[in-house]
Amino acid sequence: MPKPDDGYIAYIVNPKSGATSSKPTGRRFQSYLVKRGFEVRVSLTTSLENACELATDAAVDYDCAMAVVVGGDGTVREVAHGLEGSDTPLLIVPHGTENLLANEFGFDEKLKTIIRTFEAGFVRSLDLGSANGKCFTSIAGFGFDGEVVKRVHEQRMGNINYLDYFWPIWRTYWGYKFSPMRVEADGEEIFDGPGLVFVGNISRYAVGLQILHYADFSDGLLDVCIYKCASQLHLAKHSAMTAIKKHAGRRDVIYRQGTNFTVSSETPCIETEIDGDPGPALPVEIKIIPQAVNCIVPENAKPAGIRTRIIRAIG
Repeated sequence: MPKPDDGYIAYIVNPKSGATSSKPTGRRFQSYLVKRGFEVRVSLTTSLENACELATDAAVDYDCAMAVVVGGDGTVREVAHGLEGSDTPLLIVPHGTENLLANEFGFDEKLKTIIRTFEAGFVRSLDLGSANGKCFTSIAGFGFDGEVVKRVHEQRMGNINYLDYFWPIWRTYWGYKFSPMRVEADGEEIFDGPGLVFVGNISRYAVGLQILHYADFSDGLLDVCIYKCASQLHLAKHSAMTAIKKHAGRRDVIYRQGTNFTVSSETPCIETEIDGDPGPALPVEIKIIPQAVNCIVPENAKPAGIRTRIIRAIG
């Protein structure tokens, strides 16, 4: 844990993220830091790009002891990107709907967990992914998943919650065309056909689904899970097997690890997403950036369960 005389704490806040009832957590942790004698410099983000700029400034400032980010997955991603390659440690105060990375670290919805984590000062390195040069911390999805995210963002009017995903998922499920995609892992073609593709750095995705069951955010590798799928019925079967954690070893699922993946297709307009935001157009080259950010995390914690995720999302 840094000491008050080590330097100031850059406190980067997305004022628009999170359920209303979750917003006091960030303010209470800030008050805790001030009472402990820390100089806390609060910056409110005006955009995702601004979040990255604020973090970059903190990373190169010798007087900055650490950075705290208060926001959802998009804000966390951009702050992590800004800190990439620096020694400035990062602590997440989760405020978004899913908070995929914070959940993976083991944060729950409680202020006391954040305080205990800060005081313990346990640090783990975080790998980052790069998709056509665009950073991501958690998961990149191609095809069905990208189409859902596109629909959500087209109708987004502010904060989102789980209910905002219901109709986009429903409409995508019944109308989705399972276009073929080609996937290469470290230069080897591992798939060519219709399906769903996920590449990422964490084991649990939305509502705790363990799509990338064996992923470790600090092992220097990315995991890919490819569901061979050409129909709505087959997709429903995949969903059921994933929910009960029996998908990774099936013959109609390809699961690999590597450092470099390429996803391409001859079909135009296949949608992509990274960390819940619309991603770059195909073809996409994905690379690992190992040990990119030092993160302060709960020691020996397990990824947050569905209860924590729902409480944080609905407030």
